[in-house]
Amino acid sequence: MSETTTSTTELTSQYSTQVAGDLERNLKEQERVQGEIEALQAQLSALQQDQTVLVNIQQALGGPAARVVPEPEAVAAVPAPRKRKTSARPAASKQARAAKSSAPARKRAAKKTAAASPAAPSPSTKLVDLVREHLSELHEPRSAAEIAASLEQQHPEREFKAKIVRLTLEGLVAKNQAQRTKQGRSVFYTTPETAEAAQRDEAAEEQPA
Repeated sequence: MSETTTSTTELTSQYSTQVAGDLERNLKEQERVQGEIEALQAQLSALQQDQTVLVNIQQALGGPAARVVPEPEAVAAVPAPRKRKTSARPAASKQARAAKSSAPARKRAAKKTAAASPAAPSPSTKLVDLVREHLSELHEPRSAAEIAASLEQQHPEREFKAKIVRLTLEGLVAKNQAQRTKQGRSVFYTTPETAEAAQRDEAAEEQPA
């Protein structure tokens, strides 16, 4: 009886040690996969931001509408790490059950990470139309930085960079839909109609009464 008890105790100790080692490797593998998911999400977010800038530049140059990649509903399921082949022991069945139970947790974590990543904005109105409309409302020339700041106040849900707004304004100037004036080192933009009205006012002031 004592020999049987001793043998059972030794087997239990061996199984416990093996399960503990397998569990530790499983946790490390989960941490590695989670790190890869976070790195991919950061890379995707950077690509989406670059896409927004490129789309705005393309719109400013009057190019065709760019194809927008739809936001994925969920991150693809990460395959479970390969398990080390072992003999048919009770510890193997416990490890299989633990792997199955951890798979849904990994999927839920992937979905949360995907939901947390910022989605690329899809503006309904082209930047060139917004800039043209804003110019028509101005009564005096404004710089590209001033126009970008005003547009941000009017449309807080969108981002307006002065460099992109300047490219848009130069595109309008090339199409004779805007006029550029230079005062010192500063460049100002307005509509041709506003510029003509300002010139007429100046000419009227210079004429003797």
